[in-house]
Amino acid sequence: MPLSSVQSRIIAFMKLTSQQKKQLRGAAHGLKPLITVGDKGITPNLLNELKSVLEHHELIKIKVRGSDREQRDAVISKLTTTAGAELVGRIGNVASIYKASKDNPKIRLA
Repeated sequence: MPLSSVQSRIIAFMKLTSQQKKQLRGAAHGLKPLITVGDKGITPNLLNELKSVLEHHELIKIKVRGSDREQRDAVISKLTTTAGAELVGRIGNVASIYKASKDNPKIRLA
């Protein structure tokens, strides 16, 4: 799915430094996954929930079920791109992603 020009600008604007990613990985360490991608894959309802949860929490973990790594990589990539978020870290089938809240930012980055 091609990105709109607005989505491209948001993604280009939100590039985290390695120090910021390190800070966010530390903050994400104790979090539990709030979104789980199951056998149905990426659905419109899942995308709506992802955007809502990101707006509220800013930093979340996503658990992706799937047998092969390439499939999980593709799902994580599509979710981060669609939500306009950035991948902070990934361990196995759990990814941490971040997107600053438009209305009320909670996390202050170094």
